[in-house]
Amino acid sequence: VQLQAFGGGLVQAGDSLRLSCTTSGRAVSNYHIGWFRQAPGKEREFVAAKRRSGDVSYYADAVKGRFTISRLNAKNTVYLQMSSLKPEDTAVYYCAASTTASYSGLYDNVGSYASWGKGTQVTVSS
Repeated sequence: VQLQAFGGGLVQAGDSLRLSCTTSGRAVSNYHIGWFRQAPGKEREFVAAKRRSGDVSYYADAVKGRFTISRLNAKNTVYLQMSSLKPEDTAVYYCAASTTASYSGLYDNVGSYASWGKGTQVTVSS
């Protein structure tokens, strides 16, 4: 499966932005989808994830209450709605797909995801 993330941009602190992740090759409904981000000089970190079924979502503490992940299978898309953005949210954001059976315990692990899209840059100015 190929993934594409888009929707990044330059915004001010406090603004909102919505990222989208689409798949090609296989429908997004077949996968758990995770969002990760990587700031310059830092390791890639987990942001949010959505199970492929059961409407279960997971969030990193740093974004809980500000970001919302959602899935619209009819549009083959997973969204990351980001609100109350902070300068520390500045990073390249990646979406990734997983089919692991033990997802509930591994959703925040980079190694759980076999397919990754190219990232989209999000820059939040103060």
